[in-house]
Amino acid sequence: MATQIHLGDIAVDVVQKDIKNIHLSVLPPAGKVRIAAPLRMDLDTIRVFAITKLAWIKLQQKKLREQERETPREYLDRESHYVWGKRYLLKIVEKEAAPSVELKHSKMILQVRPVTSYARKQAILDAWYREQVKSVMPPLCAKWERIIGVKAGKFFVQKMKTKWGSCSPGRQNIRLNTDLAKKPLQCLEYIVAHELTHLVERHHNDRFMGLMDTHMPHWRRYREMLNSLPLAHQEWGY
Repeated sequence: MATQIHLGDIAVDVVQKDIKNIHLSVLPPAGKVRIAAPLRMDLDTIRVFAITKLAWIKLQQKKLREQERETPREYLDRESHYVWGKRYLLKIVEKEAAPSVELKHSKMILQVRPVTSYARKQAILDAWYREQVKSVMPPLCAKWERIIGVKAGKFFVQKMKTKWGSCSPGRQNIRLNTDLAKKPLQCLEYIVAHELTHLVERHHNDRFMGLMDTHMPHWRRYREMLNSLPLAHQEWGY
């Protein structure tokens, strides 16, 4: 059951589900506030809880507003692009040949045909980033399936507008955001562990947090790393 309450000008999305305790989140990039509460808890009690956390909510929203943002991508020479957390300067090479992307020292060399459009350059780089994630997935997934004691159905890598990853417990499929290839590898590893843990516990409840603490003791550090890095111009959340 989902509803919304307002604390002055702050909207709070409330989702009530079969959990024991109440959980408050302020989500990047825009500072959206979400509360997950037990089914038995009435809305007035949830509102009082939110009011007691109002100062903390405002502080987290302020941090997110001040977080560094990437400038809009134009795909021009010397534009900054990131691969596994490292910054590269883009170099466009026009050539009558198949498009390609190569990392050389501190440069990302994007080879395209003459008069290639902005949209096509974006598509080429998006496909390349997707392949970077796919290339590291097999050993990473095998490692965390073994640690957590689960077996995923399939892994998919795709552009996602609102999440870094998602899990379908029924089909046991895991989906990962292509843009994770721009972040340090620990961030991808955290998301993989997070989504695989949902195969054991689908809700973000105390049991889920306990499992994450057991299998990846420093997961909060990796989450903080992911959320503190420059956000893409097209904003994501997790």
